[in-house]
Amino acid sequence: MIPAVIYARYSTDMQSASSVEDQIRLCAERAAREGMAVSQHYADHGISGASLMRPGIQQLLQDAMAGKFQVVFAEALDRISRDQEDVAAVFKRLNFAGVQIITLSEGAISELHIGLKGTMNALFLKDLSDKTRRGLRGRVEAGKSGGGNSYGYDVVRKVNAAGEPERGDRKINEDQADIIRRVFNEYAAGTSPRVIAKTLNAEHVPGPTGKTWGPSTIHGNKDRGTGILNNELYIGRLVWNRLRYIKAPETGKRLSRLNPADQWIVQDVPHLRIIDDDLWQKVKARQDATSLGKHDKSKAAGFWDRRRPRFLLSGLIKCGCCGSTFVKISQHHFGCASARNKGTCENKRTIRRDVLESSVLNALQHRLMDDKLLAVFCEEYTRHLNALRMAESGNRAKDEARLQKVIRELDRMIDAICDGVPAERVKDRMIALEAERAEIEKRLEAEPKEEKPLLHPSMGERYRQGVMRLREALADQDAPHEAVEILRGLIDRIVLHPSSEEESGFVMDIEGDLAGILSLCQTSKKAAGLSPDDLMQMKLVAGVGFEPTTFRL
Repeated sequence: MIPAVIYARYSTDMQSASSVEDQIRLCAERAAREGMAVSQHYADHGISGASLMRPGIQQLLQDAMAGKFQVVFAEALDRISRDQEDVAAVFKRLNFAGVQIITLSEGAISELHIGLKGTMNALFLKDLSDKTRRGLRGRVEAGKSGGGNSYGYDVVRKVNAAGEPERGDRKINEDQADIIRRVFNEYAAGTSPRVIAKTLNAEHVPGPTGKTWGPSTIHGNKDRGTGILNNELYIGRLVWNRLRYIKAPETGKRLSRLNPADQWIVQDVPHLRIIDDDLWQKVKARQDATSLGKHDKSKAAGFWDRRRPRFLLSGLIKCGCCGSTFVKISQHHFGCASARNKGTCENKRTIRRDVLESSVLNALQHRLMDDKLLAVFCEEYTRHLNALRMAESGNRAKDEARLQKVIRELDRMIDAICDGVPAERVKDRMIALEAERAEIEKRLEAEPKEEKPLLHPSMGERYRQGVMRLREALADQDAPHEAVEILRGLIDRIVLHPSSEEESGFVMDIEGDLAGILSLCQTSKKAAGLSPDDLMQMKLVAGVGFEPTTFRL
């Protein structure tokens, strides 16, 4: 029997977890009628179809490339994705892997479905977005919330005379309102957001998210209206459409953009006022003075007023006690951000930047690629790569066999026409076979026939030489940026654990990207013959990357 799998998804617009089970049941019935054996189910619960950043669909694509099945069943094409570009990408990858998509709504999916349904789904998302915004605007102009809630308020739940829920009403939470007034008064009196946050955390006051307070939670961004000190709802002004959100095409993450002021919708809601005008103006005056001090070139700017340069390991260093990022706390030292800004971590130790960078570079160059462990990896990788090649060869063999069968059937039809069979009787079948023939031939031409080279036996030494060249490049002031980016690409994160044996020392774990290491081992693209897809497959084989390298500082 042909191996098949099922993909199901329900999104937040459906609000029904049972939808996944319903989709799987219907698809399983269809697969049984087709005489196919369903080996696995893939599902994404409560995730929008506007992005491919979903664990279920990503695992399906990975297993498809490994040759684990030949058919994917789904309720409809929009269950796989509503984005036209993403639908085309999934179809292309599955088609390359020799996997067919069959949906209950459209049947066997072809290029025609991808173009037509993809466009329809994209238009559906756009129309849904426009209708949602129209509804939210009407609610805001009526003085109600346009979605979400702010710290200091509770959601009011009630129903109208028809028994339908009325949404958008809020009321003041007096306990949280007292905290807001306290934050405003302390800031106006000269207390920094960092000290305010540490004090609130020491008193175990829950933050707006129910977790700890941070300085950015308080000061936010004045232009964007974020942060406790910038929320105009606290003075009875409801501002909507200040920001718009778009999704990054590569990551699917939502990014905010500031709208022009003439597009903002502002309504007075005096019953939601928490802060009086005098206190609000004092806070704004201090914010303006602080901002002016940072940008006044005539004044001697201190360390915290300067634009900090990007260091070699910035953003990669994590605290082994709480998991927070290590940040620059002075000109030469890194320290735990939570310990310094929130007071929620006991790890008060610091480390010099030059000591940390030198230690990491030495570890990468001399302690990472152990010859014995490297030999084990090369053996395992070669075995896995050969398995993938066998799967690819199997798919190619199926295509070649099918191509010969199509050619023989076309020849028989031509012979039948020559023997007197009316051409109209076989015309449609011949057109379909010719189209299938062209598709198979195109697929065979696109598949590489030559075998890719295996890992070079001296990969460990090449890696060490590559790191040495990068260290030399870092010392070159003319072109350090490229070297920094390459070296940072080898490291996922660096975890610093306080050493129990030394009062000021650390135990450091380095976790990295195996694909980056393998690419660094290449002497040239031509010699290595490894494409970006190959490197990605290597990373999938190794999971998150190489195992942590641990040593003491």
